[in-house]
Amino acid sequence: MRTTSHARRATLALSVIATILAPAAPALAAPPPPRADLRADVDRDGRVDVTGATDDVGEDTWTPARGAVFLPNIDDDTKRCPTAGPRGRPLPDASLAACNDAADTRVNGTPDAADLARVRSVPMKNLPASATGTLRVVAGAKNTRVFVKRGTGWTWVTAATRLTAAELRAGVEFGVEATDVVRDPKLWGGRAVLRLTVAAGSATTSDDVTLRVAPLLTHHHLQAAQQVLVTRVPGTDPYARAQQAFVRGLAAEAKAAGIGHPLFTFERYDDIWAQDFVEPGYVSMTGPDGRRQVIRVMLRSAQPDRESGRELFERLRGKGIGVVQVSGVRESEEWTLNSMGNLETVPPYTHAGRSFPAGRIIMGERRDTGSKPARAMRSLLQAQGLQDPLLLDTSWLHVGHVDEFVQFLPAPGTPRGWRIGVADPEAGLRLLRDAQKAGHGGTRMFSVPGSADLPAPKETIDQALASKWLVADNTMAAQRIRANLEVLKRETGVTDAEVVRVPALYTRGTEQGERGDRVPRLTRLGAGDPPESVTEYGQQKRLAREGGPSAADGPAVMTSAYVPGAVNGVLLGGDRYLAPRQWGPVIGGEDVFTAAVTAAYTRAGLKVSYIDDWSTYHLGMGEVHCGTNTLRDASAAWWQR
Repeated sequence: MRTTSHARRATLALSVIATILAPAAPALAAPPPPRADLRADVDRDGRVDVTGATDDVGEDTWTPARGAVFLPNIDDDTKRCPTAGPRGRPLPDASLAACNDAADTRVNGTPDAADLARVRSVPMKNLPASATGTLRVVAGAKNTRVFVKRGTGWTWVTAATRLTAAELRAGVEFGVEATDVVRDPKLWGGRAVLRLTVAAGSATTSDDVTLRVAPLLTHHHLQAAQQVLVTRVPGTDPYARAQQAFVRGLAAEAKAAGIGHPLFTFERYDDIWAQDFVEPGYVSMTGPDGRRQVIRVMLRSAQPDRESGRELFERLRGKGIGVVQVSGVRESEEWTLNSMGNLETVPPYTHAGRSFPAGRIIMGERRDTGSKPARAMRSLLQAQGLQDPLLLDTSWLHVGHVDEFVQFLPAPGTPRGWRIGVADPEAGLRLLRDAQKAGHGGTRMFSVPGSADLPAPKETIDQALASKWLVADNTMAAQRIRANLEVLKRETGVTDAEVVRVPALYTRGTEQGERGDRVPRLTRLGAGDPPESVTEYGQQKRLAREGGPSAADGPAVMTSAYVPGAVNGVLLGGDRYLAPRQWGPVIGGEDVFTAAVTAAYTRAGLKVSYIDDWSTYHLGMGEVHCGTNTLRDASAAWWQR
């Protein structure tokens, strides 16, 4: 049937109405605005991942095992820091410490740029040209500095810095440094939070990332020695010649052990105790090339009046080397305990639910008087969060340093990879008693040759054993060492099978109750009266006396090494150990102490050699370790073991 025009018009009208009432076809959705996304090296592989999720997960938290790390940039890569004031006048200690690469707002060359931790923004595609961005440090700002990398180089990021839309589209690279190490968690715990904010019209987006400053860590003996430090005393008098001979011998031993770097010699302040005014340490992170970026940090002893520590700033600080000193040390805090010979490091271990992947610090305290190392130093070490200092009792030692009786030795293949070496006074007494029983009691106790400046000790084995002091003092020393060893075994899990006992002998000073450190410099032999610490140590004078306090008098009896302390040597290689020459009784053409010490270290897998330190260090109540220091390999990740 044909449709009439009226009907067609009605159909058309209905069609138009239907079209009007029908919903419109959906238009194409507008793209969502890009989201700000800031990334740091959370997995510590040296690369900031802006395409995957490896550095996105956990970016707002930090643990010793995971989280972005940045360095306290306290070295002086271009040697720009002054070491003297106008007309060569000495700078105050505070002024020396105030200058380093983080003290200015510039990146001082390529080596300085390598010390910056990288942070990147994920490229923001389709960002409108009107968009701008800012980066702020919202936590830890006082101790954190940020730079942005642009075509002209690195530029300090301030509150006025604006990131352009073009930069944000391409992705921005930042460099982050800390201006100091953590010293007091109450003031700053090392955490920095960076916030990237991007504004596009009325829309704003932001993202945070958390970093933590690398902890300042001390070296342990599983890290290979790379350079040896020692003081060189100038002059031509007998003491100077003896000390210079020691330095030459040390250089030869270091070379024989495979240490490629020549000795570094301290030469300005004549402080022969190179172990005591500094503790070498390090901070590290993974650099952009995937290798460890390390700044060595020389930790100056908490002894403000010890001028020798100034040489750390004046000569050692430079490219890749910084210096840290503490302040606020009270005069009441015992000077000797603040020497760094009183700070050693247990190698890495895990025991009883606690893990120390970077090792653990030990220090000595005097439990008889309650004296401890300076609170400022202990607080700084504790604040690093990884090496929790453990205090041992050194009340029985005149100098009071842990290096006088304990050490840690590499031991591949053992449960921990290391052993504890301890001085063994009972073994020392046995050597003398066995010699006496064999008819050698008339043999001189010491085989060291004398001179016009320093006569040789004359006492015999019989006289030594007849002394009321020697046996009592070593019985007491053995008890104290056992007590400290029990603390170490409990804390580390070490068993008796992992202990190396090295024959030793101790004896007291002539003036009990005096508590003083080694003098910084021994008076040169032949150049006037020797200092009290040397005359105190004249064995023949001490043993000639038959009275005085006994070991029963308790902690007030303080001792020093009678025979040069073999554990007070220096580990030059994984299997090379340098000990002080023993100068013990010679029986049948053999020094009985040397033979016994060599046997102890040989059983521990070490090749031991000897160097004469009798007149240079031993008579001043120290040995080879006290007079030397080492810079060690810090390339391993401190967060792994």
